[in-house]
Amino acid sequence: MKKRFVSCFSLIFIVSCYAMGQDEMTYQLPPAEIVELVDAPTTPSMDISPRNNVILLMENPSLPLIEDLAGKELRLGGIRFDPRTNGPSRGWHRTGMSLMDIDGSNLREVNGLPEDPRIRNTSWSPDGQKVAFTHTADEGIELWVLDVATAHAAALTGPVINDILGNAYNWLSDSKTLVYSAIPEDRGPAPTPPLVAGGPILQESIGRRAAVRTFQDLLSDPYDEAIFDHYTTAQLYKTDLNGNEEKIWEPAVIWSFNVSPDGNYIRVTTLQKPYSYIVPYTRFAQRYELIDVEGNPVRTIATIPVVEEMPQGFGATREGPRSISWRNDASATILWVEALDGGDPAVEAEYRDQVFFMEAPFEGEPVAGFRTNYRFSWINWGTSEFALVSEFWRPTRMAKMSAFHPGDPAAGLTLIRERSVEDRYGDPGNLQSTVNEYGRSVLMFDESGQHLYLIGQGASPEGNRPFIDQYDFVTGETTRLWRSEAPFYERPVRIIDPDSQLAITRRESVEQHPNFFLRDLRQDALTQITGFPEPFPQLRELHKEMIHYERADGIPLSGELFLPPSHDPETDDPLPTILWAYPREFLTTDGAGQVTGSPYTYTRLGPTSIVMLATQGYAILNNASFPIVAEDGGEPNDTFVEQLVANGEAAISTLVEMGITDPERVGVSGHSYGAFMTANLLTHSDIFSAGVARSGAYNRTLTPFGFQLEERTYWQAPEIYNTMSPFMHADKMETPMLLIHGSDDNNAGTYPMQSERYYDALRGHGATVRLVMLPHESHGYRALESVLHMHWEWLEWFDKYVKKKE
Repeated sequence: MKKRFVSCFSLIFIVSCYAMGQDEMTYQLPPAEIVELVDAPTTPSMDISPRNNVILLMENPSLPLIEDLAGKELRLGGIRFDPRTNGPSRGWHRTGMSLMDIDGSNLREVNGLPEDPRIRNTSWSPDGQKVAFTHTADEGIELWVLDVATAHAAALTGPVINDILGNAYNWLSDSKTLVYSAIPEDRGPAPTPPLVAGGPILQESIGRRAAVRTFQDLLSDPYDEAIFDHYTTAQLYKTDLNGNEEKIWEPAVIWSFNVSPDGNYIRVTTLQKPYSYIVPYTRFAQRYELIDVEGNPVRTIATIPVVEEMPQGFGATREGPRSISWRNDASATILWVEALDGGDPAVEAEYRDQVFFMEAPFEGEPVAGFRTNYRFSWINWGTSEFALVSEFWRPTRMAKMSAFHPGDPAAGLTLIRERSVEDRYGDPGNLQSTVNEYGRSVLMFDESGQHLYLIGQGASPEGNRPFIDQYDFVTGETTRLWRSEAPFYERPVRIIDPDSQLAITRRESVEQHPNFFLRDLRQDALTQITGFPEPFPQLRELHKEMIHYERADGIPLSGELFLPPSHDPETDDPLPTILWAYPREFLTTDGAGQVTGSPYTYTRLGPTSIVMLATQGYAILNNASFPIVAEDGGEPNDTFVEQLVANGEAAISTLVEMGITDPERVGVSGHSYGAFMTANLLTHSDIFSAGVARSGAYNRTLTPFGFQLEERTYWQAPEIYNTMSPFMHADKMETPMLLIHGSDDNNAGTYPMQSERYYDALRGHGATVRLVMLPHESHGYRALESVLHMHWEWLEWFDKYVKKKE
């Protein structure tokens, strides 16, 4: 194992069963087997060139240290960013790059990279000869370009890139020019906070409904607004590959920008005042403008006011133009979508949305195009005569795909398919794309121009079996070209030549770790193109199988069972067992009972995986099915608690019957909504010996305008909110409960206060409970010290209350 320093940064936690008040301790280490798994070497990521002839391999970093998370961070407008670099404060990055040919030959390291590279935002040039990326240096973010032919990388700018709102640069179609977002030259120092408030902070609502979900990190006063403006303001520059730059847009709060396929125009979206203190920046007032590539104004598409009011429901949207984008198969045609029902899903309407088009030079009125019965989702562009539009209706979980004629967009739609997204077995897969002369994504056709290609997960009763299909859009017939076969799990990554039927796949099995292969579908030939080392050889000793069982009401369930090395259920005593799960809502029992996962995958673990505890003598039922199904025309959450308990009882009884589990020694754990599940199971049943809940929400009155897939508000369904809230039933808790939470959690609804107040309620009623707050951690835990300490807490708690060690 790579040895890394684990700091002694202090950690505060609260332990009610041993002492009142607080104890201070340093980070602890779990057993060596878990430390080695957490800090195991990472596997490179792959990015295939648009011309399908070169592969870019990117090295992934190990977990950061706590000191990396402890730097200054600003939290404004619903985002978190690093004021030192003008970029995201918690973004992942790559640490190295190499290139190889598509067949795995000619592997070469990229030279010229900076020392300690922190690579983000990689993007191939349209011609596939260059790769642009950003490097986050100590003093800011730089734009770099890699020349594929020489494998040499060089900086194109200094540390001037403004990547706070996530739109650093665009390639032009000539593959020689980039447009980037930069810090204004004359920005100056950040505003200083006032020593004395100039007056009260006011918010006012006069008879208008403004029900919004629970957001975090919002603006709260004029100083916040000034700081937000200071750091998010940017200006656009154009540069060639020699660094000859030209300013093309004056400073503004630029949310996003996108160059037209022909490289002659830019769509720029800017944020406008007044800002809001109750919604994030994505719902601030916006102006959509078109400029030419020299920066000259062409047309204002729309100005949208701040969106603090929106109809209730997941099918709701705002009025006015939205989803403004370029038509990928044309030189310069802009399009957008507008709601026909006022954005209100409660309004009965034959058509929900309409798409509008406007061609360069963007004069006159837009062309009214096709209308959709459901909410518009996206378009798969193809040719001037054929494209596909997808639409979705959340209340019924129904999705449609239809064909239309881009040259005559008002001609209407021809339905291709309509299906429930809950039906994973019937999922036809995702249409495959290639790049056109503009470097834009368009549908992949074969040489005849009649066939399209789909790659699918291949969900089935025996588990996922990925596939490649050919679809004849003239006859509507589908032909299966290939399907993953046991004992392997092989997932197509990209079709690189539809006529020769060559594809890149990722192949693995229980005994064979993942690598990439070149598969010839016609010859059924396979060539390995990467030789990544095995990341977790020690996990080969674990027993893994997918088990299938039924809930008392007949709904099929499944889960991944892991057993400790050398355990034999036939001869050995039953094991202490831990269930890990995440509840999911369904409208139908058919969708709820479908199998997920595959029995043939290699055991690759994330750093926070519960499966690591199998090395310490526990049986683990990982990703156990916990469906919550609507009954008798009602909503799934109408019987949430009852179904949770039924799911848990089904899993435990099955494991006991198999001789795996000691029913008196069963624990349960989950993260986020899984933590909410854990607290409810411990509160409303006696089938578990202990539980560990990570980063959950336990009082649903603190998310009163909906949560997860619950659309009803607290005032519409108070009994549902109260019944589902473990906080409201803290007096019933009789099972030991460990609460873990990141002290800087930014996830909507899971404020750190949720765990803190729940702990107070449990402690006040004499429950056995422990609260661990992880400094500097957000909703998911990242620092090496935090993750290792989390495993230590997990193990200590389960050893004491599930294994029942003295």
